[in-house]
Amino acid sequence: MNEHHLSKRLAEVASLVPPGSRLADIGSDHAYLPVHLLIQGKICTAVAGEINPGPLESAKNQVEKLGLQGVVDVRLGDGLEVIHQDEIDVICIAGMGGSLISQILSEGKEKLHKVKRLILQPNVAGHLVREWLLNEGWELLYENMIKEDQKYYEVLMAERGNAEAPYQSYATQRDRKRAVLMGPFLSQDPNEAFREKWEQEVDKRNKILESLAHSEGIDKQDKIDKVKDEMALIEEGLKQ
Repeated sequence: MNEHHLSKRLAEVASLVPPGSRLADIGSDHAYLPVHLLIQGKICTAVAGEINPGPLESAKNQVEKLGLQGVVDVRLGDGLEVIHQDEIDVICIAGMGGSLISQILSEGKEKLHKVKRLILQPNVAGHLVREWLLNEGWELLYENMIKEDQKYYEVLMAERGNAEAPYQSYATQRDRKRAVLMGPFLSQDPNEAFREKWEQEVDKRNKILESLAHSEGIDKQDKIDKVKDEMALIEEGLKQ
């Protein structure tokens, strides 16, 4: 299996896995990530967790084809159910929404005691993952925005530590709210993908406002105010 088997998004995730890790890849799909890392000699063992029987079979076939049975353990199960206490030190959850990633981590919290690093790649709602990390005492240490096939992906890495640290330079509540929404590191050092994504988010909110203008409903004004406030936050962030 060569480099080109990993998408740009997964290659970024792979680069954040420390050498010698015992990895759990949750929602592993074809097990591309753990297989790639094992072939590179970067990790010792891996658990590939998958909730759907179809992708589980694909992952098993991939592992067997490369003779990696016993090193990559492909398991059927929901979220962190697939890992045993203390067998893993790095967890990757990639390719899901931020809401689902946060839910998986909350529901499997008792499995996180010995985990040293979380590598999380939300497709949407990255702010929900940042909120979870803040609330649960995980320090965000790295974030990046990747553009691939006209889509934008955030890649976040956190370890146990001072969860407040990334936000300490944001003085006001409003600045902090923006940092959680857009990312404390990306806001200070934005790349092109970050700018493009958030410009699109402003456009999306403009369209929402247009449709709200023609709608009825008792909470119409609340919705309009919320969208306008988000737009203002994002535009402030883009001016930084």
